[in-house]
Amino acid sequence: MTNRNGTDRRSFLGQVAASALALGIPSQLLGCTAADSKSTVDSATPSAGTDKLDRIGLQLYTVRDLMKANVEDTLAKVAGIGYKEVEFAGYFDRTPPALRATLDKLGLTSPASHIGYDAIAPAKIAATLDAANAIGNKYIIVAYLLDTQRKTLDDWKRHAEVFNRAGEAANARGLTFAYHNHDFEFVRLDGKVPYDVLLESTDPKLVKMEMDLYWITKAGSDWSAYFNRWPGRFPMVHVKDSAGAPQHEMRDVGSGSMPFGTIFAQRQKGGIEHFFVEHDNPKDPIASITASYQHVKNLSF
Repeated sequence: MTNRNGTDRRSFLGQVAASALALGIPSQLLGCTAADSKSTVDSATPSAGTDKLDRIGLQLYTVRDLMKANVEDTLAKVAGIGYKEVEFAGYFDRTPPALRATLDKLGLTSPASHIGYDAIAPAKIAATLDAANAIGNKYIIVAYLLDTQRKTLDDWKRHAEVFNRAGEAANARGLTFAYHNHDFEFVRLDGKVPYDVLLESTDPKLVKMEMDLYWITKAGSDWSAYFNRWPGRFPMVHVKDSAGAPQHEMRDVGSGSMPFGTIFAQRQKGGIEHFFVEHDNPKDPIASITASYQHVKNLSF
């Protein structure tokens, strides 16, 4: 999800989800897939077209500190800004039914929740699916793999098998399983791109992808190439902005260089149904999500 300190991320998720989503993103990536082409469209430039998003979502990791302090008040502020959907990353000591009641009261829905890899283990997946159904999710999303879990290409092939089984279990409960990328999925192993291995080795009816547009761009890969090669596999995207190479400083949506109008115009090809704004470490979370919301709301494509 972010260029965040691994220890801080591990501590956070220990408090809110008790699942292993700790981050340790490397600062240098070797062997990344080069982008086939680079757009010159700046996200701050109005896009051609008349289409606009009617439902904008927020990944609640963006406001995690506020959620830890007061879940109900924070969700009310999110709804007040105009967001219609939220994506959970932990339940902040609330039960799924209690969260659902709060969402209903505020006119919010939660199409998806981030979970840890351990949450799809055979002994835990039933409880994971119970929680997702109680909240009203359509998707459960494994958000991260630890560096110890992804050392070899065989590791990725095993994960694909686990994801297929999780997808079967999710489908039996009216849900869909998905995986959320960072940038390490695009570092070649034995000549192969792990992200490609996941897409090639999983059943498209059982396993979808939530594409983090910031991280795939930082990795030097091309979102449009994936839409073209695997159309319909990406029902969700994380909408976060970048100041551009080489540092790729994360920015509020609209204040960076990401061509969101161009991306959103290909939503049908990618299969995008849900658009979740995210900023991993905003200085002022409410100001950040307000600015990002206004930009996405006004964007035409």
